[in-house]
Amino acid sequence: MKQTLILVFTYIFLFPFQGVANPLPEWSKTGHRVIGAVAQKHLSRKARKAIEDLLEGETLAEVSNYADEIKSDRDFSRFSPWHYVNFPSEARYLDSEPSAEGDVVMGIEKCIAILQDPDTSREDAVFYLKMLIHLVGDLHQPMHVGKLEDKGGNDIQVQWFGRGSNLHRVWDANLIDDYGMSYTELAESLPRWDRGRINEVMKGNVYDWVEEVQEITNRVYDSAESGAKLSYRYRFVWWDTVEEQLLVGGLRLAAVLNAIYG
Repeated sequence: MKQTLILVFTYIFLFPFQGVANPLPEWSKTGHRVIGAVAQKHLSRKARKAIEDLLEGETLAEVSNYADEIKSDRDFSRFSPWHYVNFPSEARYLDSEPSAEGDVVMGIEKCIAILQDPDTSREDAVFYLKMLIHLVGDLHQPMHVGKLEDKGGNDIQVQWFGRGSNLHRVWDANLIDDYGMSYTELAESLPRWDRGRINEVMKGNVYDWVEEVQEITNRVYDSAESGAKLSYRYRFVWWDTVEEQLLVGGLRLAAVLNAIYG
């Protein structure tokens, strides 16, 4: 028994992410489920019915992490660049040189085009719907609209409550997961906005949204230098932004899905 445990722990510590293209979660599983739960509440009746049919009764929250889950399969490695976009902080997305491999903006646009095509097969419709649900969430995580030179903050090493982390991971997972709420609890605790503000947030398109997120990203870059020790103060300062981005991401996901399905 002791030898078995030694072998298991040795494997885990020496080969923790073998075969996984990107082990880091985007917005954490909880964050993506929150965005899905918010969007679910704002679907039109027609969109809700069409999506329920395609997902065979599963909710947006339940499938929201599908695009991360398939990363362990190399057959889907071509979709990895769709989870983020890197371009200069002082530049506009449309004025920047596009990535040959694609990015989150291109991924969202591609998903929308496929889902709007009447000739798309049911299998493809299900796949790209799940991808779209996840990618709209990724777009609203500020460090997924980052700089190429530091890999969206992955190279900015920091301490999070005394544990080694980096600025990207702080925003992907640490801030949400360490808060300790389930996705349903967090979704219910988000700010309550009036219909006018909700309608305003749901306007625009992916090109408008990426510019807006970039403004937040630039502030996040200024929030911590390499080696910074982050804890309660950082979470206090930035938690409202986390909640707002989860809410905005969910509302805009609903807007996209309502536009596709009517």
